[in-house]
Amino acid sequence: RRKFQSARLKAGEYDEKPWLQGKEDPNYRRKKIERGIFWGSIALGVVLGAAICAFEYINVSTGEFCLFLEDDFHTIDPATWSYEIQRGGFGSGSFEWTTTDAKNAYTDAEGLHIVPTLTTETTDITPAQILDGYVLNLTTAGTCTSQDYTMCSIRSNSTSGDIVNPVRSARLSTQGKKTLKYGRVEVTAKMPQGDWLWPAIWMMPEDSVYGPWPQSGEIDIAESKGNSPVNYTDGRDSVGSTLHWGPTPGTDAFWRTSGKHTLKRTDYSEAFHVYGLEWTEKYLFMYIDSRLLQVFFLKFNSASSMWNRGKFGETIVNKSALADPWTSSSAPNTPFDQSFFLILNVAVGGTNGYFVDGVGNKPWGDAALTAPLEFWKAKDVWLPTWGEGDKRGMTVQSVKMYKEGKC
Repeated sequence: RRKFQSARLKAGEYDEKPWLQGKEDPNYRRKKIERGIFWGSIALGVVLGAAICAFEYINVSTGEFCLFLEDDFHTIDPATWSYEIQRGGFGSGSFEWTTTDAKNAYTDAEGLHIVPTLTTETTDITPAQILDGYVLNLTTAGTCTSQDYTMCSIRSNSTSGDIVNPVRSARLSTQGKKTLKYGRVEVTAKMPQGDWLWPAIWMMPEDSVYGPWPQSGEIDIAESKGNSPVNYTDGRDSVGSTLHWGPTPGTDAFWRTSGKHTLKRTDYSEAFHVYGLEWTEKYLFMYIDSRLLQVFFLKFNSASSMWNRGKFGETIVNKSALADPWTSSSAPNTPFDQSFFLILNVAVGGTNGYFVDGVGNKPWGDAALTAPLEFWKAKDVWLPTWGEGDKRGMTVQSVKMYKEGKC
């Protein structure tokens, strides 16, 4: 059997307290260098961290904003708000006809209510006329706010599948009355309940300086869907914020500049929330309830441009390179360097992809020529999901708009 051999060091085979040897230690120089590197790295990190904090602090906005519009909606003030009256879908293919009817937009103790209603409930148009033989002409009535005739009139025809808009709603804007270039917007609102309802708090350019949509931009502060989150992903438990911009509608780069926030155990129709925008020459962001809860943030790059950010120079459309619509400006935030006005509305449905085909038992297809008819035929499915009374609408408690700078 092998004899046990101890590994214990014998006297004289080791140095007592080697850490007290100091300069006599043969590894002294190396250890000194190692300690220097360690403590030097810590010191460098502290200095760099302090420098970054100082730089960011210096570049933070002073937060000076001047309140120039505060509306608590005791009434719908014509000095601030205008109705947009159309039936053609406002470029998104939505199915509602927007009106001045007091059933679609009204105020009470809670604030402004924008509520969609069935056309057959609030007009003399019958269900049969919705489908055939009725001419709706808002131009003849003298109420249409669009210069495009197709946005103002429709003849129902059972052969072609064209129908009169089956739903009416309202759309209010501050165009020509209250505009903003750099500042803050805060809208306190409660979102609607109901399948295929599309509430929106958003902004469009006052003068479209750089050309038609989306060349002059669009700022969507808050958009949502009224669908229940039980059977629809990103329904009324989710709010999205987006910038639209690009040289053509087909190259809209909204997907590069969007964000969303989703609640866990409730949804945005259950309570009022503040939907905010803060916008300066250097940055733009949207938030909910607090500036700390940012849905989307964009810092404008002084060394680049939105054209470069969108990589439009690399895009070929119909075998041709795209033309830069922003060459007249050297600002890095173009087209978001002009005055915008505020819009409040509740749309219904649409064919621009906001409601994705095949999701949530959507009863129409975006490519269908008879999409409004397909939607209307499913009334018995979606109408019971709409909230009672004003719960099917967006309720706006207040609107505040601030200009950047001192009053």
